[in-house]
Amino acid sequence: MFAGGDLLVVVGPTASGKSELALRLAERRGGEIISADSVQVYRHFDIGAAKPTSEEQARVPHHLINIVDPDEAMDAARWASLADEKIAEIRAQGRVAIVCGGTFLWVKALIFGLSPMPAGDATLRERHREMVALSGSAALHRALAEVDPVAAARLNANDVVRVSRALEVHELTGMPMSTWQEQHQFKTQRYTAKLLGVARTREEQDARIQARTLQMLERGWVEEVRRLLDSGYAECRAMNAVGYRQIKDALLLGKVSDTDLIATEIARATRIFARRQRTWLREQPVRWWTVDELAAL
Repeated sequence: MFAGGDLLVVVGPTASGKSELALRLAERRGGEIISADSVQVYRHFDIGAAKPTSEEQARVPHHLINIVDPDEAMDAARWASLADEKIAEIRAQGRVAIVCGGTFLWVKALIFGLSPMPAGDATLRERHREMVALSGSAALHRALAEVDPVAAARLNANDVVRVSRALEVHELTGMPMSTWQEQHQFKTQRYTAKLLGVARTREEQDARIQARTLQMLERGWVEEVRRLLDSGYAECRAMNAVGYRQIKDALLLGKVSDTDLIATEIARATRIFARRQRTWLREQPVRWWTVDELAAL
């Protein structure tokens, strides 16, 4: 089915069926799954991260899930390094490594590497946090737009961690982060990868997003976010993830009783996110499996 040296990477929009495809491939080929999800790496972010169930983890070994606390830093470079280690361990055991997830920057970092930008600076990051505390995240985003409009256009103002990092790179080097990335352009291939995904129509995708949103809310997603806020994780990176951000805002505004409104807002934000994922995937050599092929696997 695939060349023996290929790294199998299951990608696709959120709620498209990535986990099911990865599980079936792993069972068929003697594989183990490495999560490429920027929320699943965090402990306590469970329901909204769609982490594999205990039953699924019993069927197939999973890696890089629940490995850091919510207030601990995790970025593409660190994740790729951890994934390298797991791939080597899995292959040394004569098994197949299957990367699965929707954080495509991490996937690209694993396959092609990252631009050699400078390490983080604690002093600058603290200064950025103070700016956000005093003037809001929009002020930090405006500061980035002045020096790196390309990066600013790509980043949401609420994504304080990434906005801070982009501004930090410029402050440390005098060069916009977008220029560093343009010069690198993921040119050095580190793995021969086979990208796989499940093909869904737009209507089917939207229906799956709606159904999964309702299911997660029924499982206690609001209560999970409430516990995270009570534990002091209101400003951690994962709280900006789709769904978590909407529930956090509802809790802070006292509107959590309107579950229909919360579900509508989460589903809408998830559809927008899925569209961005599909845009990126259109440029990638993905082998799309039909639903019938998935069922027959």
